[in-house]
Amino acid sequence: MKTNLYPVTIAGIGKYTPETVITNNDLEKILDTSDEWITTRSGIKERRIVSGNETGASLAVKAGREALEYAGIDPEEIDLIICATSIPDNLYPSTACEIQRDLACSNAAAFDITAACSGLIYGLNVARSFIASGIYKKVLLASVDVHSRFLNWEDRGTCVLFGDGAGAMVLTRSEDEHDDILFIDIKADGAKSEELKIPLSGKNCPLVEPNTFKLPHVEMNGKEIYKFAINTVPESIKKAVDSAGINLNDVDCFVLHQANIRIIESISSKLGINREKFFVNLHKYGNTSSASIVIALSEAIKEGYIKSPSTLVLSGFGAGLTWGTAVIKWRG
Repeated sequence: MKTNLYPVTIAGIGKYTPETVITNNDLEKILDTSDEWITTRSGIKERRIVSGNETGASLAVKAGREALEYAGIDPEEIDLIICATSIPDNLYPSTACEIQRDLACSNAAAFDITAACSGLIYGLNVARSFIASGIYKKVLLASVDVHSRFLNWEDRGTCVLFGDGAGAMVLTRSEDEHDDILFIDIKADGAKSEELKIPLSGKNCPLVEPNTFKLPHVEMNGKEIYKFAINTVPESIKKAVDSAGINLNDVDCFVLHQANIRIIESISSKLGINREKFFVNLHKYGNTSSASIVIALSEAIKEGYIKSPSTLVLSGFGAGLTWGTAVIKWRG
């Protein structure tokens, strides 16, 4: 028997990317590569990376502050902070707790989730569940990743793809009974977990056995990730749209994980949807992992690419392997 659930509103959105810009031409100085090679294979022209004392938490705090201001909500009103991050600043404390501290969300519980580039969709589902069940009323969902410190800068197959950045959403219990989240589909296939990973290497106790420490960095089977994305994401989108009670032509804009322009174009083709309906900004930021969807969404709204009201599809895919799609209403 279906229980009564509270409707959820997306009340605010924000993003932040570091000021330091690394162009493809910059990478030519340290790699056997070129702007043409990178652009042709990925669609990326430049990316933002952290420097100095910047951290994932510091990026997320700026994105979170913008989302709170957008929503017109004081930090003390937030009941829960969820941070979707593949690369926390520390194994503990959680990045969410650092965000709570720096935003002065003194009444909020806080925890991290790890779903890599699907993190925003996974986090959206968790936040919605807490609000819909009545446990919390106002949730700050942050998505942030700092890949630049975990790349092999001698491997042109991976280091040219990633950038750093953060995004945030404020979700609240709806006051007008309209639900902004129409449907969410999330899935995982752990059997393919070796295809994309950052191994966490420690040292065994010297009383047990000696070993050497290996610096962790991104390890990716690019061909397998490409095949996975172009086959899995279209099916997830079709399922989510159908479950939401609409059809693909009812969607005003598709905001996908910004990983590779070839992937986005292939998904557009497989769905039979005009490429113009897919917002793309990966040429400016590269793959910002869990942050990419909300960075793109925030930018699309600010640029007027997405109007209010609009029906949107958000879809992510990445390490795990994980994937997920959300069908939402944007009412600004």
